[in-house]
Amino acid sequence: MKHPHLRRLDLPFRWPEPPFRVVLVRPEIPPNTGNIVRLCAATGCPLHLVGPLGFRLTDKALQRAGLDYWDAAELHTHPDWDAFRQAVPDDRLFLFSTAGTRSYTAVAYRPGDLLIFGSEGVGLPDPLLRAYPDRVLGLPMRPGKVRSLNLSNAVAIVVYEALRQANDYTGSQKSDF
Repeated sequence: MKHPHLRRLDLPFRWPEPPFRVVLVRPEIPPNTGNIVRLCAATGCPLHLVGPLGFRLTDKALQRAGLDYWDAAELHTHPDWDAFRQAVPDDRLFLFSTAGTRSYTAVAYRPGDLLIFGSEGVGLPDPLLRAYPDRVLGLPMRPGKVRSLNLSNAVAIVVYEALRQANDYTGSQKSDF
């Protein structure tokens, strides 16, 4: 019997060029970043890790969560925000935070956009949020129930919304069931 993953079919999809880019600022939990590496490998989104990191890239939990997809992911590391902005200076960006006053679905993403997320413990630094107040978006959550979503879940939600917008599916590709 074939391994279940060997049954995977390639669904029709137009991958955007340039790809969306995921940016993690000061990530702390290795398995979350490993899951995001796997997501980026699956979607072709380059991943930028902006330090200081809360782990080493050789961390076993990080490697385990990324499985054998590390070679398929485009990974960039930057020691801090200033180094990141020197390497990627003038690109359009969106920041995702529980402080966001607009929903992640309220904007039109464009290929090449930077999708920026903060650390699991404190989110994005306040000076960064103040520097781009019109670019801070949030994911809706029921009031008073939880403080935030898991970082890797939030990144996946946003990446697939951006990809959905980049793929103008209409008509025969939709189903009524």
